[in-house]
Amino acid sequence: MRNLLLMLALACPLALPLAARAAGGEGFEVADVARVASLVGKPGVYVFDANPPEIFAKGHVPGAKHVHYSDYPASVLPADKGAVLVFYCANKL
Repeated sequence: MRNLLLMLALACPLALPLAARAAGGEGFEVADVARVASLVGKPGVYVFDANPPEIFAKGHVPGAKHVHYSDYPASVLPADKGAVLVFYCANKL
């Protein structure tokens, strides 16, 4: 089973098509805030904040792990290939 990758619809508008292509369109979903809020804190759901560190420090989704938007090691990702991964940022590229 592959990871389900969610990206908040309001986040990184230019990154969404790139992420969809990278995922081959398979297992990729653009989610709204309500969808993500319904998942946060559930087992098997991992949230990643790709904002600059100063924005992350000011506030982020509870339990989110900070990652650089284009460079993060595989070690920050869960080993569970069935996990739901949520990535978001608020940058306007």
